Amino acid sequence: RRAAVAVGGAVATAVCAFADVKGRPREDFCVLQHSNRRYSNYDSSCRICVITLAEAHPLLQNGKAIKSINYQISANCSRLQNKVSGKSKRVWPGAQFLTEFAPLCRISSSDGEEYTIYSCIRGRLIEVNENILNNPSILQEKPSTEGYIAVVLPKFEESKSITQGLLTQKEYEEVLLKRLNSS
Repeated sequence: RRAAVAVGGAVATAVCAFADVKGRPREDFCVLQHSNRRYSNYDSSCRICVITLAEAHPLLQNGKAIKSINYQISANCSRLQNKVSGKSKRVWPGAQFLTEFAPLCRISSSDGEEYTIYSCIRGRLIEVNENILNNPSILQEKPSTEGYIAVVLPKFEESKSITQGLLTQKEYEEVLLKRLNSS
């Protein structure tokens, strides 16, 4: 099932999954890639990436209720403080640089579980979805659209190889099938 997301007028052109992030079973994320000239005048192949929860993530299963979403990563780091300005700049002033395992936010569920949502890719944090703070249910109701976590712009030289190490939609479906058969 391919999800389409519209962010800044772009529609997803590729869907990739990252399964069992940091060895945590079933904590899967989805990276929706968009080709969008709005974010780069230098190369039309520049791809922005939207980070979402993958369909098998525990927060999307069994009617779990979200208690809180926190973009405060540490005492000195809040993703809400990420301030990007300008249009079509090669370097985004104020954008936080993220590694693959940089936490984007922490989500607590009503059953006491806490989930850390990771970037999954290297790049600049363009925006976080503040709408899910006031309306966390959209994270579960529309995870691939209005309930996205963040938008990341990969390094220019890495934008074409961003999907290496991630699963294609078909490979992710195979992982889900194996999980189903092993349980």
